[in-house]
Amino acid sequence: MSPASTAAIREVRPGDLTAVVALVHELAEYEREPQSCTLTEEQLATALFGPAPALFGHVAEVPAGDDGTGPAEVVGFALWFVNFSTWRGVHGLYLEDLFVRPAHRGGGLGRALLATLAAVCAERGYARFEWSVLDWNEPSIGFYRSLGAVAMDEWTTFRLQGDALSALAATADAAPSAASRPADPGPSTTHATAH
Repeated sequence: MSPASTAAIREVRPGDLTAVVALVHELAEYEREPQSCTLTEEQLATALFGPAPALFGHVAEVPAGDDGTGPAEVVGFALWFVNFSTWRGVHGLYLEDLFVRPAHRGGGLGRALLATLAAVCAERGYARFEWSVLDWNEPSIGFYRSLGAVAMDEWTTFRLQGDALSALAATADAAPSAASRPADPGPSTTHATAH
């Protein structure tokens, strides 16, 4: 019997927090950045189950024990949120992280998690299902391509964080000064291109 045939894919529950946080830290180790992962159970509980949750998740669980008759063990997860396509005028699903423990890979659990999220998209009428992958992660890239996913190579992801994020936020209440406004293009370049 394959792991996928004995696995359950279900929505994350409060009792899964310890396992999911541990898996997120394993993912950070796999992605060669364990020092960057500071997620706690309290943070994840607030994000998933707080008064205004904006994060959602699913887990893959399998029976524990050598004979597969033990209590269920969470061995994989997918955490996601809803985004919006202004061009399409509908929501989409953005997969923040997906991870399956190495010992449980190759049996269809990752595919089952992705298929479950694709079903969420279909059920809710979401137009897109998107995620990012590190460019060195060839096994995952190959797997995603096998599902029909297309790399969005023409897009570059930007991120503001830490001091740069704080510095920009500190300017939010300031009125634009003449020095920060773009120079007037002048009459020779105004309306130079038609859209």
